[in-house]
Amino acid sequence: MSDDMNEKDGVSDKSPFAGCAILVAALLVMVFLITFSVVVLFRQFNEIAKFTETKPVNVQIESLEDREAELNALAEKIERFRIAVTEGKSAVLELNANEMNLAIATYGAFKEMRGMMRVREITGEQLTFDISFQLNGKPRMAKAGENGMVASDPRYLNGVLITQPGLLNKEVVLRVNDIEVPFADVPRGFIDQMSPYRITEQFVGDTEIGRVMAALTNVELGDGVVRLVREEGKIPEDTVTDAEVDQSSQRLFTFLGIAASIFLFFVAIIIFSGLRAKKRRDAIGNSDESA
Repeated sequence: MSDDMNEKDGVSDKSPFAGCAILVAALLVMVFLITFSVVVLFRQFNEIAKFTETKPVNVQIESLEDREAELNALAEKIERFRIAVTEGKSAVLELNANEMNLAIATYGAFKEMRGMMRVREITGEQLTFDISFQLNGKPRMAKAGENGMVASDPRYLNGVLITQPGLLNKEVVLRVNDIEVPFADVPRGFIDQMSPYRITEQFVGDTEIGRVMAALTNVELGDGVVRLVREEGKIPEDTVTDAEVDQSSQRLFTFLGIAASIFLFFVAIIIFSGLRAKKRRDAIGNSDESA
């Protein structure tokens, strides 16, 4: 009888109840997170469709015809600034809307911006662009001739981008204050996700533009101009704060934190229940032995 009881106790001690329950709970939480993510994703695409369009608009590209004098003056201004910055001297490059649009239309480094964005206005408070940004549309099964199993039809954000320039991690970025489209309101959450907009991300690193950007000490707005500033002897610092960068990801981290807390709560309940059940079995076994 004693051997039988010890055998039962051994089985009880190795009961897979708690481990299996934790595994089931983990699988359920994983299924919940995947399902929730898919639902949120499609809901997000539906919301984006409300303020985007199926076709791009024609964002004007600056004409270069009969503008050799302007182009030469712009090239000389940029080159003087580049040389001064490279030599570590103080320098300021002022560009008005016309010059910025000429640069986009002329220089190969900015060709991706052509037809996508154009400087509309510069004031002391904001830098405004006409934009036509291509966004990913709702996922769907790929059609014949398309690569992969899943594809999407693009959506276009056509409107006005209202920004302030700043410095972040040795590059010029844009704080996005607002996005205006003619037929809808753009949700604040979407605007926050776009800010800061890394307009010069492709130049970061060991490129000519990247080296100049890394030496900038400030980017300012004046009456009708953007000023790129290099102050000799001053160490470049970010003018866009970590809080502004992290703002768009706070919701995601909050959601993941809540999901993790829920998961740990259920695991704790399951473990506690398993320990209580084992304790009851041990108590019953001990009472049987006493009898």
